[in-house]
Amino acid sequence: MTTSSTIEVTRTYLQMRSSAELKAARSDDPRVRVEQAHDCSPSFYRHLYVEVGRNYHWIDRLPWTDEQIAAHLQQPEITLWLMRCGDATAGYFELRRCEDGSVEIAYFGLLPEFLGRGLGKHLLTCAAEQAWTDGANRVWLHTCTLDDPAALPNYRARGFIPYQEEIYKVDL
Repeated sequence: MTTSSTIEVTRTYLQMRSSAELKAARSDDPRVRVEQAHDCSPSFYRHLYVEVGRNYHWIDRLPWTDEQIAAHLQQPEITLWLMRCGDATAGYFELRRCEDGSVEIAYFGLLPEFLGRGLGKHLLTCAAEQAWTDGANRVWLHTCTLDDPAALPNYRARGFIPYQEEIYKVDL
């Protein structure tokens, strides 16, 4: 039985099998740069996760303690990258190297005040390029119907191809 607070969500997995498939798109704003975040504090990581995911039902990591966040970020297969616009943090992505040699763009997004400026294309281009630079044999990610409506079109426009879909229910 479905209640009014339960919705059906479609998750789409997408991949890129070669760096040649990347259709890069860049911001021409000279203030925009992407840098690896070394020694990210748990509070700043939580801030990024909460603010980027606020409108998209990102809840999985909300209960994580500072110790759990720190342990996660210390794993050698995890890297965190920040997009800056001038002095402000505009967004981030988290890469996860997998045992099969692939790299997952595990988290990706912009802070709300930076949406609608074309920065997502630039950030996704940087994420995919970094994954290939890190030696990926395949770059993959997933999105769902709870994400920003621009997410799936951006992934596809950058060259990611859907390879699997699943449907699940979420209580809102």
